[in-house]
Amino acid sequence: MTWWAWAIAGAILLGAELGVIDAQFYLVFVGVSALITGGVALLIPSIPTWAEWALFAALAILTVSTFRRAIYDRLRQGAPNPVRHGPAGEVLTLPTRLEPGESCQLEYRGSYWTATNGSDAPVEAGARARIARVHGLALIVEPDA
Repeated sequence: MTWWAWAIAGAILLGAELGVIDAQFYLVFVGVSALITGGVALLIPSIPTWAEWALFAALAILTVSTFRRAIYDRLRQGAPNPVRHGPAGEVLTLPTRLEPGESCQLEYRGSYWTATNGSDAPVEAGARARIARVHGLALIVEPDA
């Protein structure tokens, strides 16, 4: 493969990581490996194609396994907390009184859910309750302290 093809492949991989998808910093190292391989192919034009591919594979594996975690963690230190998945931990208002173990229907985030009191204490109508967990299609709630 020619040196400029490696350079184009590296640029595409870097661009894909930085602008299109969130591959959690893997494509950066693969793209840099392609750019390094292109540089070697430019400096040593007689290098066989199989050696270019072997160099590319070795560099990609080495850089990802050696540097990715440390650099990714360092860059993500100042980032906000990751997005939570699911409603656990959020607070809602119950439309009716719920005794321990009882259930009711309520509207939450534009959908109707079954809410079940998972605590030992009753929750009064109109009181705030915290979603402890989700079990199937039911929200298990507890009184918000």
